[in-house]
Amino acid sequence: MTADRPPLRVVIADDQALVRTGFSMILAADGIEVTAEAADGAEAVAAVRRTRPDVVLMDIRMPETDGIEATRRILGGDGPQGTRVVILTTYDLDHYVYAALTAGASGFLLKDVSPEHLVAALRLVQTGDALLAPTITRRLIERFAGHDEPRTVAPHRDLSALTPRELEVLRLLATGLSNAELAARLFLSPTTIKSHVGRILSKLDLRDRVQAVVLAYETGLITPRGGAPTPDG
Repeated sequence: MTADRPPLRVVIADDQALVRTGFSMILAADGIEVTAEAADGAEAVAAVRRTRPDVVLMDIRMPETDGIEATRRILGGDGPQGTRVVILTTYDLDHYVYAALTAGASGFLLKDVSPEHLVAALRLVQTGDALLAPTITRRLIERFAGHDEPRTVAPHRDLSALTPRELEVLRLLATGLSNAELAARLFLSPTTIKSHVGRILSKLDLRDRVQAVVLAYETGLITPRGGAPTPDG
C-alpha cells in the first residue's frame, strides 16, 4: 500500500468456493483486504453489517437470498453508509444485471475478468465513480426497461429539484456522453460540467452516474429507443 492509495476492504459473495478463493488470492496479492466471504445473499448482508467494507463483489445467482435482494438490503436505509456493490455475472447484458443496477449497484464485472481489471475496477468504485460506462448502462436499460422488473425509483427523487441547465445535463448524460463530450456539446468547461453532475447526484440522492442514467429512464426523462420525450409526452 502506498501513501496515495487508501486501504480497500472488500466482501466477496459467491456460492462457489473456488470463485471466492480465486478472487481472494488476487485481491490479497494487491494488498486489498478481504474482510469476509459469503456463500449466499443473507450471509453477504450479515458480513457487510459486521465488517463494513468499502466494496462488495456480489454474485447474482445464489441460493436462498440472491444477489439482487442482498444488494437492496445492503444499500437500503439501514445499511452501512459508503459501501458500494459491484455485481459479478457470467453473461453480459443479463436481465438480472439491470435489476441489480436499479437496486443501486455501481456496475458489474464478468466472472472471467482479468486480475488487473478486477483490482482496477474495485479501486475505481472506491473513489466514488461508476464502474459501468453510461453507454453500456443505456444499452441495458433499452433492452430490459418496461419488462417485468419492478420500478425502484424513490418517490423523493423529484426532477423538479433540478435547474433547467442541470436537467439538460442529466438528459445528455443519460444518452451516454462523457464529461468532455458534455462540455463540448454545451460549450462549457469540463470543470463546470463536473460541478453540474455533482449537484445532480447530490440533489437526487444518487451514488454515481450509473444511477443517474437509470433514473433518467425510470422517470421518463429519456425513453428506451426513443430519446427524450416530447413536451406533449
